[in-house]
Amino acid sequence: MRKNIVAGNWKMNNDLAQTESLLTALKNQRTTSNAEVMVAPTYTNLFQAYQTLKMSNIEVVAQNMHFAENGAYTGEISASMLKSIGINTVILGHSERREYFNETDELLAKKVDAALAKGMRVIFCFGEELADRKSGNEETIVGNQIKNALFHLDAAAFQNIVLAYEPVWAIGTGETASPEQAQDMHAFIRKTLADKYGNDVADEVSILYGGSVKPANAEEIFSKPDVDGGLIGGAALNAEDFFAIVNAF
Repeated sequence: MRKNIVAGNWKMNNDLAQTESLLTALKNQRTTSNAEVMVAPTYTNLFQAYQTLKMSNIEVVAQNMHFAENGAYTGEISASMLKSIGINTVILGHSERREYFNETDELLAKKVDAALAKGMRVIFCFGEELADRKSGNEETIVGNQIKNALFHLDAAAFQNIVLAYEPVWAIGTGETASPEQAQDMHAFIRKTLADKYGNDVADEVSILYGGSVKPANAEEIFSKPDVDGGLIGGAALNAEDFFAIVNAF
């Protein structure tokens, strides 16, 4: 049975004091949801976040990592470094990493391999831009992003992979993705996995939606049969809003 997951990506927000304040507020929230809850603070606050939340049901995850084990990669962080401070899950391929830092499918395949080799779980992100959606190429774009970065893996690797669909065209553009559009793409993603690895694998992979999920729309989005949770941006920076989304399950 695949898991419901709500992961908060804090992006480049919150200094140490702000992080501690938000973590305390998160710890004080109550939920009856069975969803896994994750938060991804900045690198500088990962260890503090892990220490603060290690006795809670909230997992601390990383926003990115390098594919190399070590070496002359100034400013980068390896899987082993993350593991050494208790971090066992990493977000890879986020739309902002692709857009602003030119991360390609080929590079992301190397990052995925490095994370899996260290026993980490990967939240792998992908999604089409507005021009792709308007031209009707969204399934081609999404399918290729998945295939190019993940389809060299064997079926067993997908036990440690969570997929996160981000309709880039619906984030900060004024355009809105409907719950039905989210479900249609999630169903396509699951079929793409099934065509390669079979229904047993496809049915066990959690697919998260990352298109501006908020307390007001979370319940309707999460009610769709192929949507297993959300990768949350802005709403994750407010403890009450974030747990309202968690409690939408």
